[in-house]
Amino acid sequence: MQPTFILALDQGTTSSRSILFDKTGSIVGLAQKEFKQHYPQPGWVEHDAHEIWETQLGTLVEVLAKGKIQPQQIAAVGITNQRETTVIWDRATGEPIAPAIVWQDRRTAELCDTIRSQGKAPLLQEKTGLILDAYFSATKIKWLLDHTPGAREKANKGELAFGTMDCWLIWKLSNGNVHATDVTNASRTLLYNIHQLEWDKELLELFDIPASLLPAVVASSGVLGNCEVIPGHSIPIAGVAGDQQAALFGQLCVDPGMVKNTYGTGCFMLMNTGEKAIHSTNNLLTTIAWQLDGKTEYALEGSVFIGGAVVQWLRDQLKVIHSAPDIEKLASSVPDSQGVYIVPAFAGLGAPYWNAYARGTIFGLTRGSNQAHIARAALESIAYQSADLLRAMQADASIPILELRVDGGATVNDLLMQFQSDLLDCHVVRPIVTETTALGAAYLAGLAVGYWQNKEELRSLWKSDQVFKPTIDIAKRNSLVQGWQRAVKASIVWANDHT
Repeated sequence: MQPTFILALDQGTTSSRSILFDKTGSIVGLAQKEFKQHYPQPGWVEHDAHEIWETQLGTLVEVLAKGKIQPQQIAAVGITNQRETTVIWDRATGEPIAPAIVWQDRRTAELCDTIRSQGKAPLLQEKTGLILDAYFSATKIKWLLDHTPGAREKANKGELAFGTMDCWLIWKLSNGNVHATDVTNASRTLLYNIHQLEWDKELLELFDIPASLLPAVVASSGVLGNCEVIPGHSIPIAGVAGDQQAALFGQLCVDPGMVKNTYGTGCFMLMNTGEKAIHSTNNLLTTIAWQLDGKTEYALEGSVFIGGAVVQWLRDQLKVIHSAPDIEKLASSVPDSQGVYIVPAFAGLGAPYWNAYARGTIFGLTRGSNQAHIARAALESIAYQSADLLRAMQADASIPILELRVDGGATVNDLLMQFQSDLLDCHVVRPIVTETTALGAAYLAGLAVGYWQNKEELRSLWKSDQVFKPTIDIAKRNSLVQGWQRAVKASIVWANDHT
């Protein structure tokens, strides 16, 4: 039986998914399972690594069963994942030593302040391309080693393994035979030198992390081991990339200057800068885009911590809507937000502000403000935050942006996409296949095993579904942005008074 599909495992922040793609890059099967979010203390966010594995394996089995697909029809497995989320497990038993600390978690913000006060932030940015923040894995690893009984002793003896979610899945899929991560995920730890392409000894010492914890680092496209969880079958694991880099590749932003924005739980904008790592002077991240065919390519990245999650908040906490899609109808029932601005800094502010102490705020409320105005302001906050990122990118790269390629769940919202185009004064392009995160992982895996021949073949598969064009004048745009910037400034003033 000829291998006819690529299987992408998409391990996200709120759900695990398995998606089957065919030669045209079309989806032929999809299974999804949500898993529980744990909030043990304010600012803390945890996941159960076992539950993540069980949901991921469950969707793998389900997608094959639903499509009546035989394992031998799978040419390769590609993995993409929520980045930075940190799990440490016992090498002998495979048991996690504690719950996984999620990328949104803020418990190590004070540790970051301490390290910053030691003057180490410039060194970290120079070596890793990252801003010193609780977002990344290094401080999470240190926290787990410092706060889990016996963990340091075990780590010093080489008995523990660290991984981001890609690494955890590779370990589980390979039955514990492979402890590896790819360059994109390694570049999000604050421990990996993105210029030397190796774990950095000086940074390991700074965070007091034993090198024995760390996985091997491999290319984003290439066979690194085998999936052994289906009895009697061994399928190559051939592509790995963190979710945002995978989405950049899935959008075929393979030339310098091309930009994509993913609208998920958070929003993540990446610009391909080619084989040059551009140092940001606007509080963006310099990160590895992928390693392919012996070449390492880089990207500028801006992260919005709360994107689509603001809609979940309206649904789950405020009970303003019954389901996420309801927001478009409610927000469209008013012509504008009537001067209401929401700064959804529930987990601090990301780029370009990087304020760990900011919290969610609503400004401009009047007696006439209603649910629809708040719903519209919530939607618009996603676009405002994304516009902040693009402006910072244009300043760093000195490249005018003609179009923004978009993907992720919120892109089905035409109101949001049109507002995004109006704010940016550029075309916003939504592709036919919006599952570009999983598609990127599939492409990377498929290239490694010859399922697709090269990037040129992949380019021919990308097709747009709709192009949103700006419809407002410059005065209106400036007025909207000015109101947003006032709201952010007020939110930061409140945050800076936290002591």
